[in-house]
Amino acid sequence: MSVPNFLAKQKKADLAELAESLGLSHEGLKKTELEVELEDYLTKNKSQYLNDTRFSSFYNKRRSESSPVKKEASSVLSEIENTTKAIRRRVTKAADELFATDDSEVEPATTRARSALTRTPGRGSALSNLSFASNVPLPPSPAVIADAVDRRTAVIRSKISDAYEESGIIETAQATRETLSTVTAVHALISAFELYFLRKEVLADRYAFTIPAIKYISNSEHAVKIPDLFLLLTSSFWGPATLWAFTTIFAPLFAAYFFNLTSKPRSRSHTSHFNYTFDPLTFNIAKALLVYLVFGKDVTFGGLVDLEYVARINSALYGSWPGVLVGTGIGGLVTVYEAIIKK
Repeated sequence: MSVPNFLAKQKKADLAELAESLGLSHEGLKKTELEVELEDYLTKNKSQYLNDTRFSSFYNKRRSESSPVKKEASSVLSEIENTTKAIRRRVTKAADELFATDDSEVEPATTRARSALTRTPGRGSALSNLSFASNVPLPPSPAVIADAVDRRTAVIRSKISDAYEESGIIETAQATRETLSTVTAVHALISAFELYFLRKEVLADRYAFTIPAIKYISNSEHAVKIPDLFLLLTSSFWGPATLWAFTTIFAPLFAAYFFNLTSKPRSRSHTSHFNYTFDPLTFNIAKALLVYLVFGKDVTFGGLVDLEYVARINSALYGSWPGVLVGTGIGGLVTVYEAIIKK
């Protein structure tokens, strides 16, 4: 509540003199407290001092303040403020009395009095609390957090996708797929599978060196073996290798070249063109027939085939000679499947 200019403009000595003339005690009061005391006293005794020329400015100012509704509200606020100020005055006097006591008692008592004064409710403190609360940053809502997570996830996904595309994995995978999606590739893989097991028989592994144990990874010693390339100079390698190559590759290719069922007549010409230089179906039929006769029935073709080599090859190949027949069956099915698709 604001103090009228009539009281606020006067000095403390003039206010003290005015209080003495009105019979009010002003001992130990500050200027602002003295202004409040005079204002309260003059307001309550308006009928007595309304015609006093000394207080005409005070009452004229009070008369022109506001409407009746606002006056009623201001009177309520005035009573609240008067109560608050009376509490403050009592706390202040109690603090002053405590200041005059022994030093050992001053500190805790003064602290309690000042904290009580600080905690005294008022409109100013309430407004400051509201202002402080409005400035406190609140945590984001779940929707904001979810939106931020979605944006971050999209950025990470985009970076991973860009890195994946720049690595060339897609192009390499597509090129590998095109290479393997042919009949020729299937037959090459079947032959490579057979050769992998035959290699250990014709080029036996020999000890080279030992990798010592490493205690940090708790592994044991490992003996490294490599193919014995000196066997390339002996018949122990060339005998079985030549027999396998002839029965599974060269002789079937010869038959596939001359018995090529993939030929088609050219238009306006008596010549024919071939979809394959070597008929894959004929290749598999000739291979299956030779493997069955040589490795299954021990046919030597007049002593051209050494049965010792036949036994070594049978012991080396996966599944022996029936395993080779399974490979020819797979090759034949792939050939027929491709022919059906092209039609």
